[in-house]
Amino acid sequence: MTGVGTHPQRYDSLGRGYARFRRPDPRIAAAIEDALGDARTIVDVGSGTGSYEPRGGRVVAVEPSRTMIDQRRPDAAPAVQGVAERLPFLDGSFDAALAVLTTHHWPDHRAGLGEMARVSPRQVVLTWDARIFSRYWLVADYLPEIAVHEAGLATLDAVTDALLVSEVRTVPVPADCTDGFAGAYWRRPDRYLDPDARAAISSFAQCDPLAVTRAMDRLEADLASGRWASRHGGLADRDALDLGYRLVVAAGLR
Repeated sequence: MTGVGTHPQRYDSLGRGYARFRRPDPRIAAAIEDALGDARTIVDVGSGTGSYEPRGGRVVAVEPSRTMIDQRRPDAAPAVQGVAERLPFLDGSFDAALAVLTTHHWPDHRAGLGEMARVSPRQVVLTWDARIFSRYWLVADYLPEIAVHEAGLATLDAVTDALLVSEVRTVPVPADCTDGFAGAYWRRPDRYLDPDARAAISSFAQCDPLAVTRAMDRLEADLASGRWASRHGGLADRDALDLGYRLVVAAGLR
């Protein structure tokens, strides 16, 4: 769940808090494992700290950032430092290739997805629908710069345009999600005020720091005044929310 491309340096700084804030959510992990089906050999492309690597079968991780690799657990799958666009494996080496919240960082997503299809007959990609996410209160009310930036990223449409898709599954975000990605704190808005939590979310890193500061000042004021609760208090009754996160299951390139 990092950027496997030609710019690992971004994650050498952004990734320092991943082990603390980006802990795998068991419900999302279960959805990913279900999408992988009976695959016994898996390559996890853009693995980051290895949050969503299946515990069964044989897994090999590919990750460009040494900072990320150094945060992997002692019992994590073996990791190769490399990039998605040039996977160091023979054709058909794995039953499945997995990419979790990473394709939007790849300089050449088509090349990366092509490599996934080359080394495995089944591809499972967790990404998101940027159009749905742009309506999320964090983006719509406070930091629309996120939507502007994401409009040019390789998210759901780019993935489904490139792969021979068999299924697209909705992945609701639990209210108590333990993985602190961009949409994780939809019912816990105060978490976004923590600069360390934001530092583990690439969406914030892509925005002008002054815009982020202004947005967080407005959010803090709205939480203190009760304005946020008056607008979004209905979320308190929800256990999960569809923010556009999607699991794409595919069988090669189009």
